[in-house]
Amino acid sequence: MAYKKPLPRINGDNREFWEGCRNHELKFQKCASCGHVRFPPSLVCPRCLCRDVEWIASAGAGKVYTYAVYHAVYHEGFREDAPYVVAVVELQEGPRLLTNIVGCSPDEVSCEMPVSVVWEDVTPDISLPLFRPSV
Repeated sequence: MAYKKPLPRINGDNREFWEGCRNHELKFQKCASCGHVRFPPSLVCPRCLCRDVEWIASAGAGKVYTYAVYHAVYHEGFREDAPYVVAVVELQEGPRLLTNIVGCSPDEVSCEMPVSVVWEDVTPDISLPLFRPSV
């Protein structure tokens, strides 16, 4: 069955991130000058404007920074999921990532809730990082 939800648009700026996801690895840019870890990827560090960057792997653990429960269906691909949680997860390394919380009911989600990454392989080339409550 074909995946019916929107897929990310992969380009030169985010290719390294999505290749990491395909291999079930969260990767983020780290400034080679000041050490700032950032997401989304960018050409220059927003703190010091350095262009030198390295990609680092995240442990995949963090906490819910904020969230919303979607009851309405804004895209047909999400009909079977409603209600579902869209959240900003703050990872231990610092970056915040817009994602979904899965593996629990929306009523169980709260800010500061510890979460860890799980992967949804949606096509042969794309795996999406989702998060579930940590045990």
